[in-house]
Amino acid sequence: MNSPKTKASSFYRIVLLILAGESIFILPFVLARIFRPTFLDVFQVNNFQLGTCFSIYGVVALLSYLYGGAIADKFSPRKLIATALFLTAIGGLLMATFPSYLILKWLFGYWGFTTIFLFWGAMIKATRVWGGSANQGRAFGFLEGGRGFVAASIGAIGVFIFALFLPADIQSASLPERQKAFRFVVLFSSFLVAFIGLLVFIFLKDDEEVDTTTQSKRHSFANIKMVMRLPAVWLLMIIVLCAYVGYKLTDIFSLYASEIMLFDEVQAAQVGTFQLYLRPIVCITIGLLADKTKSSLWLKVGFATMLIGAIAFASGGISANLNFLFFLSLIITATGTYAARTLYFAVLHEAKIPLALTGTAVGVVSVIGFTPDIFVGPVMGYFLDRSPGIIGHQQVFVMLAIFALAGFFASFRFSRIVKR
Repeated sequence: MNSPKTKASSFYRIVLLILAGESIFILPFVLARIFRPTFLDVFQVNNFQLGTCFSIYGVVALLSYLYGGAIADKFSPRKLIATALFLTAIGGLLMATFPSYLILKWLFGYWGFTTIFLFWGAMIKATRVWGGSANQGRAFGFLEGGRGFVAASIGAIGVFIFALFLPADIQSASLPERQKAFRFVVLFSSFLVAFIGLLVFIFLKDDEEVDTTTQSKRHSFANIKMVMRLPAVWLLMIIVLCAYVGYKLTDIFSLYASEIMLFDEVQAAQVGTFQLYLRPIVCITIGLLADKTKSSLWLKVGFATMLIGAIAFASGGISANLNFLFFLSLIITATGTYAARTLYFAVLHEAKIPLALTGTAVGVVSVIGFTPDIFVGPVMGYFLDRSPGIIGHQQVFVMLAIFALAGFFASFRFSRIVKR
C-alpha cells in the first residue's frame, strides 16, 4: 500500500508534468490559438505567413523528435524539462518586441528546438512511468486534461490582461494600442513559463524521476531499428498524424467566431478559451473510461465524433445568429479531437512497447505523427486567404473530415493488431 509520502510525491509529480506540459507551448501555439485575429493584426501577417511560421517550427521539431526521444531514455527528466522551459521563455522576450516577419520565422524555428528536443520524449516517458501498467488512460487523461485546464486558465488570464489595456471601445482601438495590450500578455506568459521551469528544477527531485533501471542500455540507433520493426508503431504514426491535424485545426475556431459569427476580438478570444475548458473534461473522462475498457476502442470513438463535427462545419450551415449551432458543433468537434489526442500515447502499453524504449518509440512515431506542424498551417492559411469567408472555412473542415476518417480506419486496424 502506498504511504502518504509516496502518494504526495506522485501527486506533485503529475502536477509538475501538467504545468510544464502545457506552459511550454503557450508562446508558440496557445496565444495564436486564442488570439488568432489579434495575432495576425499586431504582427502584421496573414494566415499563410503565420502558417509558414508554424511550418518552420514543424521542420525543426521533425529533426528534434527522433534523437530527442533517444535522449529521454538516457538523461534525467528534471534537467531536460527545466532547461527546455527556460530557453522557451527567453524567446518570449523577443516576441514581445513584435519583430519583423523574417525574425518571427527564426523565432518559431528556435521554439521548434527548445520545445521538442529536450522536452517532448522526457514528458511522455515520465507520464507513462507515473501511470504504471494499469492506469495508462488515467495518466494520459490527467496529463492532457490538466494541460487543457492550464491552457484555458492562462488563456482566460491573457484575455483579461488584453481587455484591461484596451480602450473601452474595442473596435476603435488603434494598432499601437492593440500591440501594447498584447505585449503585456506575451510578457506575462514568458514569466510564467520561466517560473514553472524553476519549479520543475527545484521540486522534481532525482529520486522522483524515472528509475534508472528502466533506461535503455542499447545504442540509440539500435533502439530506433528495434522500434521500427513493430507494426503497431507504423499505425500509431498514422493515428497521431490524423489526431494532430484535428488538434491543429482547433486554432480556427476563434477566427471562425470573428469572421463568420461576427464576434468582436475579445469575444472571439473567449471562444478560444471556452474550447480549452472542454479539454480537461473530455480528456479526464475518456482516460478513465479507457482504463475500464480499452484505449484503442475510445480512439475509434474519438475519430468518429471528430468526423461528425467536421461534417457539420463543412456543410456551410453554421453562420451568424446561429450561435447555439456554432457552439454545439464546436463542442462535438473538440470532444472528438481531445479524445483522440488523449489516447494516442496511452496505447503504447496496449501495443506491448517496452517501457525502456518509450522515449525512442515516441520519437519515431512523432517524426511522422507531428508533420501537421509543417503542412497544416500553410494549407489552412492558403484556403482562408484564397477564399475569404465561409468558403475558405468549409474547405478547412473538409480537410479535417478526410483525416478523421483516415484516423478511424487506422485505429480500427490498430485494435485488430494489438488484439492478436
